[in-house]
Amino acid sequence: MNFLKILFWIVLTTVVVVFSINNWVPVSLNLWGGLVADVKLPILLVMIFLLGFVPTLAYYRTRNWRLHRRMGTVERELADARGIKQFNAPRRSPASPESNAGPELSLDKPLPPETGP
Repeated sequence: MNFLKILFWIVLTTVVVVFSINNWVPVSLNLWGGLVADVKLPILLVMIFLLGFVPTLAYYRTRNWRLHRRMGTVERELADARGIKQFNAPRRSPASPESNAGPELSLDKPLPPETGP
């Protein structure tokens, strides 16, 4: 996967360089107050691209960061809740009916009578 990422960036860089070499012409921009700016076409295109890309990237990163923080909070709360459930879980006594160690005692059953020797 890393190879494909590197290949993509190499191809994109090559296309941008070839485009820039073939279109290195000045473009006149009429600004406010009678100002005129002469800018090379590739530089103008890169500036316009960044003008649209940077705010979108900032929004995406901020949203992603917020979601990761929310997920972290929910994961911690879930881990705490699971820990409480595990802590409060009833445990079987060693003298359970399956082990034939004796009758199980509970509050609604009286103790069995003791037999003498």
